[in-house]
Amino acid sequence: MMYIESKNRFLIVGILGLFVIFLVFFNFFESGDFSCVVNNELRIVNGNSLSGLIESGAEVNILYGYYACNVVNRNDVVVYNYSGSENSLIKIVKGLPKDTFNVSLVDGFYVLVINGGIVRNSDGEIYVLDRKQRQMILLYVNSYGGVIPENTYLILGNLVFGSLDSTRFGLVSRRDIVGKVVY
Repeated sequence: MMYIESKNRFLIVGILGLFVIFLVFFNFFESGDFSCVVNNELRIVNGNSLSGLIESGAEVNILYGYYACNVVNRNDVVVYNYSGSENSLIKIVKGLPKDTFNVSLVDGFYVLVINGGIVRNSDGEIYVLDRKQRQMILLYVNSYGGVIPENTYLILGNLVFGSLDSTRFGLVSRRDIVGKVVY
């Protein structure tokens, strides 16, 4: 009898210890107000635009509604409700409201510049713009005086030569950023 009680106590203490470790780990890597998350879904990534960061076939957790009560930060991976597709897109936030942005010619290549720095992907590689991508970005640079407006963001894939992102459809509204991706 004494052995069973001691074993149960050890099991309970072990479970509580694992629970505390889980809470510490989760809060260490993810901070923010989760009260606005209306749906939490596990999804499989389909596509290679985030290759090098999140591979096609990887499972990610999507926190829908997260940005209803949290700030969108640079380099957040977000779910974007793209009207040109029945499926939402996942992209990386590179430009924030009030950031300056432009296109510069560097070593014979047109590159995206935000706040005076050349924009790079998760591997440190420079995004290179072709003629159409350059025209799209310059359209917004000229329309907004080179400053990203309030509640507007520049989002990119992780492929340096482009994907279906702000270089193809322009700046995006905060209302179309519907969730945060946790990977």
